[in-house]
Amino acid sequence: MFNIEETLKFLLKGTSENDEQALREKLTEVYNQGRSLRIKFGMDPSAPDIHLGHAVALRKLKQLQDLGHTAVIIIGDFTGAIGDPSGKSKTRNQLSKEQVEENAKTYLDQIFKILDKDKTELHRNSDWFENMTFPQVIELSSKVTVARMLDRDDFNNRYNNHKPIGIHEFFYPLMQAYDSVMVKSDIELGGTDQTFNVMMGRNIQKDYNMTPQVPLFIPLLVGIDGKEKMSKSLGNYIGVDEDAKDMYVKVMQIPDDLIITYFELATDVHPDKIAKIKTLLDNKEVNPRDIKMLLARDIIKLYHTEEELKKAEENFQAIYQKKGNKIEVPTITIDTDLLNGDSYSIIDCIYSTGIYKSKSEIRRLLQQGAVKVNGQKFFELNFEPTDEMEIGIGKGKLFKIQLANVQNIEEQQSAKTRTYRR
Repeated sequence: MFNIEETLKFLLKGTSENDEQALREKLTEVYNQGRSLRIKFGMDPSAPDIHLGHAVALRKLKQLQDLGHTAVIIIGDFTGAIGDPSGKSKTRNQLSKEQVEENAKTYLDQIFKILDKDKTELHRNSDWFENMTFPQVIELSSKVTVARMLDRDDFNNRYNNHKPIGIHEFFYPLMQAYDSVMVKSDIELGGTDQTFNVMMGRNIQKDYNMTPQVPLFIPLLVGIDGKEKMSKSLGNYIGVDEDAKDMYVKVMQIPDDLIITYFELATDVHPDKIAKIKTLLDNKEVNPRDIKMLLARDIIKLYHTEEELKKAEENFQAIYQKKGNKIEVPTITIDTDLLNGDSYSIIDCIYSTGIYKSKSEIRRLLQQGAVKVNGQKFFELNFEPTDEMEIGIGKGKLFKIQLANVQNIEEQQSAKTRTYRR
């Protein structure tokens, strides 16, 4: 059987404003029943990639798996088509089944970089929603009133400002709540922006004569800019699929006052060790840079091999600590046969690196001032490439332009070199 106090310690790691007494009572209840906790976490595959912000809940699930508990993952392929209205000021565009399915496949690949697949119970909520009859839909919808739905800030704001609210949007929190009934969850993990949805699950379980789950709210991870929630659109993210060298550089850019937060939310380091690190930092007994290097190690080894970690450390040292050493910067090769004095699309050029999934994503970064040419912010759609020109994107992404004749391109390309054609 599991240890109640150790489990509680990891449940509360990095969180605040959670009901410790309710969690302790749930742990005791489950312990007395001679079973492990069923911890639910739902993910709507509305976008293809996962970054460290998404991974916060997954890391906590992995820690609880290691303590003997059951991670219950719900891929919201049915709810994902609707789109979570949390924090939205207008109705979201619905995704096609094909879009959701494609994203879901990518999610699963990335999820199991973190979770133990053999200890994970995986569900798709289409398994029960696609077969639900209309009388059953009516029964489910009778469990909550319109007034209760309008208690939700985003719905209330839209209603008061005479902005449309689709009936299907009311179904989103209701359906997410019904997921808790179907998987019989004891605890549901959710971001602090998911309070309404998670509490709805607790209430619906009562309506179906079940012991209600206990919510566990996880803080939203601030991006490496130290200001906004981690987001791909803001360029302040660290992707779980990123190259180890890029991850290392990005971690080292985290503001000092977020070091402990990242230890708590983005690593598996034991809470007692984190408390000691915090004391050292508070007492100024250690250089924050040195602690940040430990943080980079702890994050990168979760997603990469020891060899990749070693190369990432060596690369960082070459860039920032061994002055005079050549910095390893990925290259974008451009065929000089295509240079006719015309300007080139910087969006196409960046897209040729293969890092970004769509040109629209790059366009947003350009508009937000996240693109730099030779260290200067660049907002134009076109540019005139020159040899050794540097293109920076967001935090930690830097490329160097290399001009080459088409006949020599194949010989000059490396694993990181991509030919850009207009």
